[in-house]
Amino acid sequence: MDDVSLFAADLHLAESPRWHRGRLWISDMWDHKVWSFGADGEDRDLAWQFGPSEEPGGIGWLRDGSMIVVGMEGRCLYRILDGHCDIYADLSPFAPWQCNDMAIAPSGFAYVSQFGWDMWGGGPYALTALIGVDVDGNVETVADGLSTPNGITICDDGRSLVVAESGAFTLTTYTIAGDGRLSDRRVFSDVPASKEVTMAPPDGICSDAAGGIWVAEPLGRRVLRIENGGTVTRALDFEQHPLAVCLGGDDRRTLFICLAGQRDKSTRTPEALASIVSMRVEFAGVGVP
Repeated sequence: MDDVSLFAADLHLAESPRWHRGRLWISDMWDHKVWSFGADGEDRDLAWQFGPSEEPGGIGWLRDGSMIVVGMEGRCLYRILDGHCDIYADLSPFAPWQCNDMAIAPSGFAYVSQFGWDMWGGGPYALTALIGVDVDGNVETVADGLSTPNGITICDDGRSLVVAESGAFTLTTYTIAGDGRLSDRRVFSDVPASKEVTMAPPDGICSDAAGGIWVAEPLGRRVLRIENGGTVTRALDFEQHPLAVCLGGDDRRTLFICLAGQRDKSTRTPEALASIVSMRVEFAGVGVP
């Protein structure tokens, strides 16, 4: 087993980890909070507390330093700066159900995933769209026909986007144009199922400087590193469910993994059973540190 260390515990549903300015930031969805941690996990600061009806999702930063957080239930983007929180973009006309993860390109263009169907309520399944928000807060559809788009990562110095299609067990990639629009849809890799299950829905993802994608695969309780075309170069097994991953640390070679003790929203209990673990890896992460 690889040398995995406990980084933080006593969380409810840790998701959407990001490394920014020497700290790890995460959304604790079920506790309605965004936290940041020092490099050793000991220094924990509350970045924002949402109300009980909101669940924070994907996190990112604009060039002016403001933090943008996905409001999953509110179907919007919040801007948090200098102790204030306001709505940056209303996504509800483009998102019939909850929003989810987000990645922000170096240009400031934001990409937001959404469930597209009533996943927790058991409603009819439907394909859905990836939402784009430009630097002026204008909202549009940038890709459609996606099967429960989930984790998102931007790679190739801002030239490519990879999205995890949980419903299709696939990583899908696009070319990013100068105006933020996406083109040239293609399969980066299918996500192979483990021996214990028949399908492998990818959740949170991140990219490294060697072109690999780290994938949290909760159903098989694994984290995989997959290269373009489908070669799996690392496979890590866990007792709990990995939900999301992030590369960080001073040299961006520490892999942070968000683990869930429970992941079904309809049957969750109030116990804080989620944690974050970390391990050293060969290739550094990409993007703005």
